[in-house]
Amino acid sequence: MTLNQNLLKRFSNSMYNNINLSNYSWFNLGGPAEYLFKPKNKDQLIDFLKLNKKNKLKITIIGAGSNTLIRDKGIKGVVIKLGSGFSQIELEEEDTIKAGAGALDRKIANFAKENALGNLEFLSCIPGSIGGAVIMNSGCYGNDISKILESIKVIDINKCEEKEIKNNEIKFFYRGTNLPKEFIITSVKLKGKQNTKEIIEKKQKKLIEKKKFSQPSQIKTCGSTFKNLSEEKKAWQVIKETGCDNFKVGDAEISKKHSNFFVNKGNAKSADIEKLINKVKKRVNEKIGVNLELEIKIIGE
Repeated sequence: MTLNQNLLKRFSNSMYNNINLSNYSWFNLGGPAEYLFKPKNKDQLIDFLKLNKKNKLKITIIGAGSNTLIRDKGIKGVVIKLGSGFSQIELEEEDTIKAGAGALDRKIANFAKENALGNLEFLSCIPGSIGGAVIMNSGCYGNDISKILESIKVIDINKCEEKEIKNNEIKFFYRGTNLPKEFIITSVKLKGKQNTKEIIEKKQKKLIEKKKFSQPSQIKTCGSTFKNLSEEKKAWQVIKETGCDNFKVGDAEISKKHSNFFVNKGNAKSADIEKLINKVKKRVNEKIGVNLELEIKIIGE
């Protein structure tokens, strides 16, 4: 029995071979994962990482797939997606929420509302899971994760052990952090501010309405494709100004509602989305000498 077969046997309830990843991306695109591992809990994840030290399977972590384009040939090695055991949300203190890294941002926002905890309303407008949101320092409408994060727990892939990292030990910047790629976030602590449920609900509704008005919904997209150039200069403005907003490649096109949202109309390939991205980057660079930076992640072969 090969080492990989050994792993499959050992984690037979959580590990799968040759799994199509299109269900794990909001674009509904992507080739197969050589192996997909969905650990049920922290101990199983540590156990797997220790055994994989012999196998040396390349590890790729994915979250909810809300900002990830997976290429058509898929991903070699093992793709780790945290299972439902990592999606619990609980009140640790009256102003502190503890959530598993797999918990969805909007569910945390709703939990905060039910517990009369404010300042987390913006999470209802951020797609994806809280682990990914921390890595991306996700934000909107003047807020971001760095402002509400107290600490995270991570497992170091190399050391196979969990440790806690406080907010002041992390360097946050626009849509990113300095957290090493070897860290798998397992849980987070978020600090809110006591308020009335009515006020929180009002604020949350207002933000959701604002988002619905300006961004496409119910379509195959992974949110903002490019990072904004500055507070004043948004990526969508640059795309529009340079006449890229009507670009298409196959069944990949740019949303009419928000030109920084790229869309799979139904039969696009990942390669079509990537070609469209590169086409826009090239035009913007030629026209105004600006190099657009990706906000979405492109992974795979």
